[in-house]
Amino acid sequence: MNQRTYPDKEDKELLEYFYTDHNNEWLGILLQRYTILLFGVCMKYLKNEEEAKDSVQQVFLKVLNELPKYRVEFFKSWLYMIAKNHCLMRLRNNGKQTYEINENVLKAPQESIDIFEAQHKEKKLDMMAAALLNLNKEQQQCVSMFYLEKKSYNQIALLTGYSVMQVKSHIQNGKRNLKLQLERLQQNEK
Repeated sequence: MNQRTYPDKEDKELLEYFYTDHNNEWLGILLQRYTILLFGVCMKYLKNEEEAKDSVQQVFLKVLNELPKYRVEFFKSWLYMIAKNHCLMRLRNNGKQTYEINENVLKAPQESIDIFEAQHKEKKLDMMAAALLNLNKEQQQCVSMFYLEKKSYNQIALLTGYSVMQVKSHIQNGKRNLKLQLERLQQNEK
């Protein structure tokens, strides 16, 4: 098998090929499909491009090690959770919060924020990431590059091979579909 992307193959089909012959090239195709999404998830949590790139590579390695052990049904969702958990663990390991003792009272640093507000924001970000997963490949790619990587229309066109008009269209349609997805997710929560 050479480096083809098999755009006509569903994730489940490629996973089945992998489980049948244990050829990591099938995984390579799946991971290539979601590289930009993974990078976006890592940027969301880590807020640092180099750390995000490094984390994407670490997630790839984790997938190569873990996927043979389990029967995964929904690859995209599973991959998202692997990336999210990796980033949260990395943040926990890097950012051990310090406390200072002042007048015999343990106080959190000044920047501490309302826990409810933080949880609400985290929930919104998770919903946005879930909605992004449901866009088609072209919209996912263009929206991620434009909003998460801050690339211009021309840069996206050069990187993807789409025309500038196609890039604009994918971003516009992606934004509209994201909004619809988010509205649907919010309705399901009520």
